[in-house]
Amino acid sequence: MHASIERWRHDFLARVAAPHYVEALFDRLPDIVFSLKDRSGRYVAISQAAVARCGLRHKRDALGKTAFDLFPRPMAERYTRQDERLFRSGRPIVDNLDLTIYRDGSSGWCLSTKEPLHDAQGQLIGLACISKDLVEPTRAHLIDAGFAAAIDHLLEHCDRPLRIDELARRARLSPAQFDRRMKKIFQLSAGQYLIKTRIDHAARLLGESDLAIAEIALQSGFADQSGLSRQFRHVTGLTPRQYRQLLRG
Repeated sequence: MHASIERWRHDFLARVAAPHYVEALFDRLPDIVFSLKDRSGRYVAISQAAVARCGLRHKRDALGKTAFDLFPRPMAERYTRQDERLFRSGRPIVDNLDLTIYRDGSSGWCLSTKEPLHDAQGQLIGLACISKDLVEPTRAHLIDAGFAAAIDHLLEHCDRPLRIDELARRARLSPAQFDRRMKKIFQLSAGQYLIKTRIDHAARLLGESDLAIAEIALQSGFADQSGLSRQFRHVTGLTPRQYRQLLRG
């Protein structure tokens, strides 16, 4: 039954004229900016919200262009560094804080997630990105370049030993101030957000690789397999082995 369901799913998705239905869905969400890029950073598809954000007349005005054609250079350089990091590692970038400029010239912050895109042969060919405006945290001045840099460091180095007080220093905040901002923006404490980031990375490795669970634990920033298993079970209700078996039927 499992094999027949997988064949049915594959055949159905192969018939869908992607990414047009995805664009149409995101066009109904004016506070979400959606885009697809190829490995060279050229836009393949964008949502209507992205058209408005970039001050374009039509979606086709973005096709084949890069971030340097559509955004101020400092923003384009930041986006390109993120894209290159994803293409090097093959890992998604989740809940990244990015500065953006609105059409009226005002600035604000958005929460961005980028997922790698693969072709039928498994080759990495591009990425999909969604960004959601953080209106209230921006108005309350809870986010600045220092805070965003601390989150960048956490996301890029979640596999290494990290201390909350070190992250707070990078953000030029006290640990208590840093923790309060994390809760306001992510609805998680700094420690919870770090664990979530490591669990997300471990879950992806469990699904996409044949690495031993002990090795996945080390690559995800846990001291050992038992540390990963304890946190993974607490968050998901499953052991890493059960989670891998569930994904593989």
